Amino acid sequence: RKREQAAMKLTDLGWDPEWEAAFAAHAAEGRIPGRVAREIRGRYRVLTEAGALDARLTGRLSHEASDRADLPAVGDWTALIAERDGAATIAGALPRRGAFVRKEAGREAQGQVAAANVDAVFLVMGLDGDYNLRRLERYLALAWESGATPVVVLNKADLSAELAERTEEVSQIAFGVQVHVVSAADATGLDALRAYLAPGRTVALLGSSGVGKSTLVNALLGEDRMRVASVRDDDSRGRHTTTYRDLIALPGGGLLIDTPGMRELGMWGGGEGLDRAFGDVDAFADACRFRDCTHDGEPGCAVQAAVDAGELGADRLETFRALRRELAYHERKHDDRARLAEKNRWKQISKLQKRLYKER
Repeated sequence: RKREQAAMKLTDLGWDPEWEAAFAAHAAEGRIPGRVAREIRGRYRVLTEAGALDARLTGRLSHEASDRADLPAVGDWTALIAERDGAATIAGALPRRGAFVRKEAGREAQGQVAAANVDAVFLVMGLDGDYNLRRLERYLALAWESGATPVVVLNKADLSAELAERTEEVSQIAFGVQVHVVSAADATGLDALRAYLAPGRTVALLGSSGVGKSTLVNALLGEDRMRVASVRDDDSRGRHTTTYRDLIALPGGGLLIDTPGMRELGMWGGGEGLDRAFGDVDAFADACRFRDCTHDGEPGCAVQAAVDAGELGADRLETFRALRRELAYHERKHDDRARLAEKNRWKQISKLQKRLYKER
């Protein structure tokens, strides 16, 4: 808390000439820039050059958001109206350069931003009973969609007797992605991760509960700031010790965004991330007879032929199909919501026109 209260240069928070140019209109209104460090139920902690401020959204900003993903999230740059006693109002937010967005658990067609404006995403997976390649494929698709550089971090190396095999398995599905094996518990392999944390650069840690994200943050910080807990013995699943997203400044420069464990990871966004995460499927698909081949029984399907020849795993193809179906479903739902919102908007316009006509 003391470090968060301290004043920081905006450049230490990731500010650069492009952000400054985007902020020009807000600066003319007398607003000040700040980066969201925490959000809990509509209350924000925002870091500025003058220190950390407690902030709330203006009513207009809340009302105009058509989706939760439209609201400021951890990592966003905002325009603040400073008030007394360390308080502020968020009057606007700068357009994101990218964001890791998933479908919000338990909601229909609502996106949830896990981290905004990040340079790299550490996809943390434990080398214990929670090791799951199919889940990692989901993370990779969403990470590529975010615009950040995905980095796979295999944690708990001290608990695995199959390091070489597991690393090779991950490398086979993580095309063009660096894979690092570490042990946050005994601080081994961390120098490779510190290379991503240059001053002003932001890295988000993402993974399911119990993979050791908070332990990793503590190790990179050099102090036990984040609360940690043991995992269950039967399946190595963790308990939610981190309950909110947090932007943390490191002593040597660089910023980390720690996130709660994700037990549900619904797909969101376009298909570019999916295509990039499944580059092998895409490469085989170029030889399919039909351009719109779904790789699900069509004649002349080169992807299915690759599975039959043992060149592509059947489980990997099934994951690809499932994620593509999921994306298509949510895109349809999102379009339905957009059409309904537009219909309601025109209804309101029509009612207003009728009322004005009667008042003449």
